[in-house]
Parts: sequence; C-alpha cells; structure tokens
Amino acid sequence: MKAVQLHRFGGPEELFIGEVPMPERKAGEVLVKVHAAALNRADLLQRQGKYPPPPGASDILGLEMAGEVAESDAGSTWQPGDRVMALLPGGGQAAYVSVAGALLMPIPDNLGFIEAAAIPEVFLTAYQTLFFEGKAKSGQKALIHAGGSGVGTAAIQLARQEGLEVYVTCSAGKHPACLALGASLAIDYRQQDFAEVVLQHTNETGVDIILDFIGAPNFNPNIRALAVGGKLMLIAMMGGFKAPEVNLYPLLRKHLTIIGTTLRSRPLAYKAALIQAFSQRFLPELAQGTVKPVIDSVFKLPEIAAAHRYMAANKNTGKIVLAIA
Repeated sequence: MKAVQLHRFGGPEELFIGEVPMPERKAGEVLVKVHAAALNRADLLQRQGKYPPPPGASDILGLEMAGEVAESDAGSTWQPGDRVMALLPGGGQAAYVSVAGALLMPIPDNLGFIEAAAIPEVFLTAYQTLFFEGKAKSGQKALIHAGGSGVGTAAIQLARQEGLEVYVTCSAGKHPACLALGASLAIDYRQQDFAEVVLQHTNETGVDIILDFIGAPNFNPNIRALAVGGKLMLIAMMGGFKAPEVNLYPLLRKHLTIIGTTLRSRPLAYKAALIQAFSQRFLPELAQGTVKPVIDSVFKLPEIAAAHRYMAANKNTGKIVLAIA
C-alpha cells in the first residue's frame, strides 16, 4: 500500500510516498481504508526526529484519519462499510490503517471524509484539556493560545457551547475567524502583552483556564493572567522548554494548578474513556452542525512536503487535510 515515508529525519524534502506492507490487523482491531487524514504539528516534529511514536505504534505519520471499515472481528461494533474517524498513535497517512475499535467514532451523516478527518485529534485534545482534565465550567473565562490553529478553532467552539467566555491569542489576520467562531476577544500576541490585555479586560481578575501550546515564553505571563484558583493546561512547547526565572509565589497566592498533558502517549483505556465522553457530549453537535471542523486547505497525498511547509509557515487557520483515497 502507499504511505508517507521518510528518507531520513530532516526537512520536508525528506518526505516521499512509498510502498509499505499492509498493516496486520490484530484481534480487537479494525482495518480501515483511509479516505482522508490530517496534518498536525506532531507530524512536523516526528519528521525531524523529535517526537517518536509510542512503543508498538506505527512509525508512519498521521494521528487522525477518516475512512471506511474494510475488515473487523466477527461481532464487532464496527462492520465493513461503516464510515469512521479515528484518533491514532500513528499510521494515518497511508492507504490503510489498523486501529483499536475503541479509538473509532462514527462519522455523522452530514460530514464527508475530508471534514471528518479534521475532527479527532484536535477536538479530542480541546475536549481533554478544557473539560476531561481542566474541568472548566459554564460562566468561567478561558484564554486559548494559538486560537487560529486546529486545536484552537475546536476549543473556541467547545468552550462556547459549554457557556465559557473565550479569549484568544493569534496573529491579527486570524482574528476575524476566531471571533466568528465565538471568541469575544482576540489578542495579537505579536503587538500586545496578552497578560496585560486580559487583566484589563477582566477588571484585573484574570481567566479561569488557559490552554497553552507555546511553553517557555508564555509561562510567566500565563501565571499573571490566571485568576485565583485558575488552571494552566500545557499542551505543547512550540516556543521552548526552559522558562525564564520563575517567581513561584503567585502559584501559592492564587492557588493555581498547572497540568501538563499530551494525548498520543496516553494508554488505550484513557483514550477510550475520553472518546466515549466526547462522543456522548459533542457528536450530536457535530451532526447538527452547531460545532464543525474548520478546514483551511486540502492537499493531495503526493503534495505532503508542500503541506508540511505550509504548516511550518503558520499560514493555516484551522486544519490542513490530506486527501488519501
């Protein structure tokens, strides 16, 4: 079968489409013919050798996909022909993938494969950090960094559906899209001190939860921007791992919680529980169109290097999708 491959770790020029063996389906797994996959920052890091797949996972890139069940166990919930989307530890950017049945979700009838491929990784990450781990509640205020990203656009919608007030940081060109999705305040992180803007906007009280992908450069201003009892959810470290000198006193004075979390390395049972909780709450919203994936662009599989360059340049608002079949 065809799949995204690497000559060696490095830049986008190391990517190519090659022939690899079909995945071997194990008991409890479902073989899916992939119609579309999506690109994530994790794929760029894995390409560079900085984010290896968990032990036992496919080394093919791709953390989410949408497709059609080709083969399953007798008596499985999933039967050949079912339209499904899945969160993956790897392997999604290929013609076929074998995935644990517990990681699958049905594609709502109103969505095609391209749209469905843009859902699993970012919506589950947003749900996990806001609600599954973050315990955010209606009436609270959330600050979502990288508001124009795939996770950002998903998180804005989920937070608004649950009654949170949403502030975002993103480049100025992405402000209209974030505001249209339901953010009440968009901050240009290149021109503004986001902590200062948040404090001014909240009468110096701050926000209850922050979703941060940047890491070190944002750490101290995040602490400033949090309200008493607030939570900082660290999802990624795109800006670096080592924060400048940190004053720990505000953590005690404001009773803050800092939670670091990644989804890819979580055990199957955790992912299954997360998927079940998300599906019960938000699959109906996806089916009704009140929540929807935001797709920036679609690349054909042979254009994989161009897709990586496009994401690396931070040009996208929402998801970059790969058409596989």
